[in-house]
Amino acid sequence: MAVKSPCIGVCILDPKAHYCSGCYRTGDEIAAWITASDGQKKRIMTLVRQRREQAAARPKADAQ
Repeated sequence: MAVKSPCIGVCILDPKAHYCSGCYRTGDEIAAWITASDGQKKRIMTLVRQRREQAAARPKADAQ
């Protein structure tokens, strides 16, 4: 089964965090997604989950 993209259509690269505020991927990860193997996509998804959890744990004032 193919790994589904985490893109939610909110494409805003956060200059401070260095990843997209919508999908939590870096610009390089977004660009590589189309040609990445399922294994590479799974590794990216692991990073996405970690970034999402870190962002959720930050106080709202720090997240901006």
